[in-house]
Amino acid sequence: MREFTEDRLDDLAVGAAILGTGGGGNPYVGKLLARAALREHGPVTIVGVEELDDDALVVPSAMMGAPTVLVEKLPQGEEAVRAFEALQAYLGRSITHTMSIEAGGLNSVTPFVVAGRLGIPIVDADGMGRAFPEVQMVTASIYGIAATPMALADEKGNQVILADTLDNRWTERFARSITVDMGSTAMVAQYPLTGGQVKQAMVPGTLGLAEELGRLVREARTAHDDPVAAVVERLGGRRLFSGKVTDVERRTVAGFTRGEAQLEGISNDAGSRLTLHFQNEHLVARRDDRVLASAPDLIMVLDPDTGEPTTTEDLRYGFRVVVIAAPCDARWRTEEGLALVGPRCFGYDFDFVPIEERLP
Repeated sequence: MREFTEDRLDDLAVGAAILGTGGGGNPYVGKLLARAALREHGPVTIVGVEELDDDALVVPSAMMGAPTVLVEKLPQGEEAVRAFEALQAYLGRSITHTMSIEAGGLNSVTPFVVAGRLGIPIVDADGMGRAFPEVQMVTASIYGIAATPMALADEKGNQVILADTLDNRWTERFARSITVDMGSTAMVAQYPLTGGQVKQAMVPGTLGLAEELGRLVREARTAHDDPVAAVVERLGGRRLFSGKVTDVERRTVAGFTRGEAQLEGISNDAGSRLTLHFQNEHLVARRDDRVLASAPDLIMVLDPDTGEPTTTEDLRYGFRVVVIAAPCDARWRTEEGLALVGPRCFGYDFDFVPIEERLP
């Protein structure tokens, strides 16, 4: 158990956005929301997974929708609290903890708003170890844990409860339709879990890892070292490509940000091109005609000088970036995990190959 104070927020936001693989919400917006909550309500308590009682009631808080919409439709913070309280009323018992459903610049810190306002702890864990675009793409689904009951809330005051669905893919379909009607973003409370289920099914230590990555980037920059190398080393990853963004084709479709970014190689990668395919998050990196990395492994775009991550909605023509990749949580590489988040789940006609095998 530890207190999280405002002075640690910058490192957390940077590291969470790195793990967010281009998605998970804008880190600047997330930092503003969390900072406001911490200033109004004081430090929040972070607890480790091992500290949970098995009968604790843990509910993740998050944003659902297309990250590009956040550029013009900023969340207030109240939506997250209303969704959380609506689910708590439906469950008929007090929720004891909240947590992140995924890593990301916004979704790693959305729980801080709920924790600060309601005075409950945050669990140092998430449901992905990265970010994915769809509701069922959570490690809890591997263990047959339901996303419902689930609550959604928007800035206009609407609240919706999805009481029960056939499975988590149906939850995604219904929740996505509601989110689109709410303006392509909504705040949600979902996957109510016991403490025992969190220990079994979720990814521990995500907040701690995010804060560590942010600190490594900051310290490398201060020491005039290579912040990208520091991230690659910590995650056991690979440097894929150094290049300049020459084109970005991006659209908001059915509640997702979908598109491609084209990069022209520079330095050692001059003469080659890299294509990044994304659906909220970066899913595939192709160098010329060769796949270098794909989901569920993490594909991240960083500034070569500062190590700061660039999200899919912020990629612009002329940006000079470094693309890196790192291994995902081992559960995503199982047959059950790949059935949820492998390349074919996103419409790509090839099977997953770990980054260590593609680039020994």
